[in-house]
Amino acid sequence: MISDILEQARSKMDKAIQALRQELNGVRAGRASAGLLERVRADYYGNPTPVQQLATISTPDARTLLIQPWDKNAVGPIEKAIQKSDLGLSPQTEGGVIRLNLPQLTASRRAELIKHVRRLGEEQRVAVRGFRREAREQMERAEKSGQAGSDAVRRGFDDLQKQTDRAVEQIAQLVDTKEKEISEV
Repeated sequence: MISDILEQARSKMDKAIQALRQELNGVRAGRASAGLLERVRADYYGNPTPVQQLATISTPDARTLLIQPWDKNAVGPIEKAIQKSDLGLSPQTEGGVIRLNLPQLTASRRAELIKHVRRLGEEQRVAVRGFRREAREQMERAEKSGQAGSDAVRRGFDDLQKQTDRAVEQIAQLVDTKEKEISEV
């Protein structure tokens, strides 16, 4: 019973960490990355389709993304999707290729991005603590109903705290790494 509760909590915490990784991939850190286009969806024959499914995305240098659609008819929809996105980038089309030049980040924009990254990290830390609280409540209910002994519940609390500490540490490492990446000039 307690092991099932711990496994559920661990799974939820791992999902929170994975969600943070995906969010941080979408944060532009001054360096070109295909992850910037992860949330951009182009209207391709009436269906919102991720750009990664419509084209090859490469980074010829640190400040440029090159998008090569497999279907020439996808160039226009991809261009429109990038313009509508919150990336603040202007696509340049050269034949069947779309080029995105990333401008140098200003000091104030870097500060904004770092705040945003910290906020994302804090949201996931709060989620992890919520999962811990839910698991503790489930363990306490199991103890009160007689499904688990007090020793097993106490060990469960200790294991749960270790899982929580591990998840919070991973979140802190992800946030620190992204902050360093943003701070690089």
